[in-house]
Amino acid sequence: MNCFNCGSDNPPDKKFCGDCGVMLPNRCPHCGSESPGGKKFCGDCGKALAPAFDKPVHATNSGHEPRDYTPKHLADKILQSRSALEGERKQVTVLFADVKGSMELAEQLDPEEWHRILERFFAILTEGVHRFEGT
Repeated sequence: MNCFNCGSDNPPDKKFCGDCGVMLPNRCPHCGSESPGGKKFCGDCGKALAPAFDKPVHATNSGHEPRDYTPKHLADKILQSRSALEGERKQVTVLFADVKGSMELAEQLDPEEWHRILERFFAILTEGVHRFEGT
C-alpha cells in the first residue's frame, strides 16, 4: 500500500507508514474498499476490518507502570484500608476527557512528539485528580 503522504510502499497489514509515520488507510478484507485508519468496520459492506483492531492496546513501551501515576501517599492509604482486601461498594466520579481534533493533530506530528504532548496532558489532568485524593 502506497502512503498518501510520502508515496512510500508499505506492506498491506501495516497501520502506519514505515517512512513518515502517517496512519495508512485500511483496506477491507471482504470487499477491498478503503476505510480511514482506526475504523473497526467497513463503511461499504459493514464487515469487521483487520482483526488487529480488536486487540487491546497496551502501553508497554511507555516506560510507565500504572503505579507511576498514583502518588505514594495515596497508594499507601489505599493499601492500608480494609476495603483494599475485602472490596467495597461506593459512589465514584469518573473523568472522561477528549482532545478535540486529536486525530488530525496526531497525523501531522512525529509519534514521539505526540506522545510527549499527551504525557503532559495526562500530567495536568492527574494533578487535579490527585489533589482530591483520586486515582
